[in-house]
Amino acid sequence: MNLQADDFTLFGLAPGFAVDRSALDERWKQLQRQVHPDRFATDGAAAQRVAMQWSVRINEAYQRLKDPLKRAAYWCELQGTPVNAESNTAMPAAFLMQQMEWREALDDAADEAALDALLADTRRARAELLQALEHCIDQQPDPVQAVQQVRALMFVERFAHEVHQRLDRL
Repeated sequence: MNLQADDFTLFGLAPGFAVDRSALDERWKQLQRQVHPDRFATDGAAAQRVAMQWSVRINEAYQRLKDPLKRAAYWCELQGTPVNAESNTAMPAAFLMQQMEWREALDDAADEAALDALLADTRRARAELLQALEHCIDQQPDPVQAVQQVRALMFVERFAHEVHQRLDRL
């Protein structure tokens, strides 16, 4: 294993969007068993430090690969097209209109039913965006289009979180 390898290589996966979650989980367990610091308890402090570095590296890669949004953003970065969500805020007009409509609906939501309807909308939007990401990463690789889908998904997930928080306050 190479500490400098990308996450996909580290886990023995082809770079892409679709990932078999159970296989990913199993591979994570295998890797952790190989490098767990307890296995190197009798090998001295240096070996334990290296094992800890490996363990941290494997956990970081696993966290990125198991989350579709993080995995897609990471793939874009590997393709030389980072998401840069903080500085790159341009979005298609139709998406911006959808955001405004959702914000207004959230402001006007007075009961659980209205919030549940918003959550249903965000679930549908999330599913569509995940499907679009699979298409522009795995089927017809287009990192520029994938970045737009990642940024849209980031908004949808943030908005869904806000709706959940509002539901919790009811």
